[in-house]
Amino acid sequence: MTKYTYTEKKDTRSGFGAGLLEAGKNNPNVVALCADLIGSLKMGDFKKEFPERFVQVGIAEANMMGIAAGMTIGGKIPFTGTFANFSTSRVYDQIRQSIAYSEKNVKICASHAGLTLGEDGATHQVLEDIGMMKMLPNMTVINPCDYNQTKAATLALVDHHGPAYLRFGRPAWPIFTDPNQKFEIGKAINFVEGSDVSIFATGHMLWLAIEAEAILAEQGISAEIINIHTIKPLDDEAVLKSVEKTGCAVSAEEHQIAGGLGESIASLLARNTPKPLEIVGVNDSFGESGKPVELLAKYGLSVESIVESAKKAIARKNA
Repeated sequence: MTKYTYTEKKDTRSGFGAGLLEAGKNNPNVVALCADLIGSLKMGDFKKEFPERFVQVGIAEANMMGIAAGMTIGGKIPFTGTFANFSTSRVYDQIRQSIAYSEKNVKICASHAGLTLGEDGATHQVLEDIGMMKMLPNMTVINPCDYNQTKAATLALVDHHGPAYLRFGRPAWPIFTDPNQKFEIGKAINFVEGSDVSIFATGHMLWLAIEAEAILAEQGISAEIINIHTIKPLDDEAVLKSVEKTGCAVSAEEHQIAGGLGESIASLLARNTPKPLEIVGVNDSFGESGKPVELLAKYGLSVESIVESAKKAIARKNA
């Protein structure tokens, strides 16, 4: 069995910045637009290398989405950059009407998502964005787990035609995936084989799921860990195959329970093979200012929450 460890922590937003720069070097049609957050989105290296392919829109996010949509008509591949709450709720009408409806090839890249934004507090800790974006027809939704996977996902989006939402975060987080990985949109990755319970995790929560698996193993419970980096399209086959084997499941996400990954999995199971599912996520609440890891614990998104949810799912299965 593979045991995952890490030697370095780095923010996933920096993975986006590195991926964007490499994408720009590989494809002259890649352009970048930013809403006055170059440093926060790690877009400075791209701007320095390709100033003629960078647009500083300023604090005008709706305008940024419209400009990006227009640029696709000329064959450009625009990557927009701002915070996740400004990338979704502030500009939802523009995304729906100008990008998703007509399948414009815009890559909406969103940083500082979830509770791990930390001290900036509830107004900036968007917890509804996955639900908003996955509901839009034609929209792909990706939520990678670490620096390396975020870089790989950014590069993969260059060759993916159509609207896409790429979600990543602010805090330094363990790097535990292959730096040379090939990112395949819509294909889940089986990180740990198990037989008693399936744990489907996305984004930052994948590392916590890996830590939970180690605790469960010490207690004689075999957990299967699946990396759901693409929330839409969901890898139905991988989810169903795993749950058919284990008989129960847990989902873990840094997002509201309503509208998130867990609800997508619940719908899939209900339509195909109803099995017990426990959802680890924020339960109908806004966040607050605080340290990222402390906020995860307070809102029920800790390693211990995943462990207890796994035990509850198994108990329901056995009952």
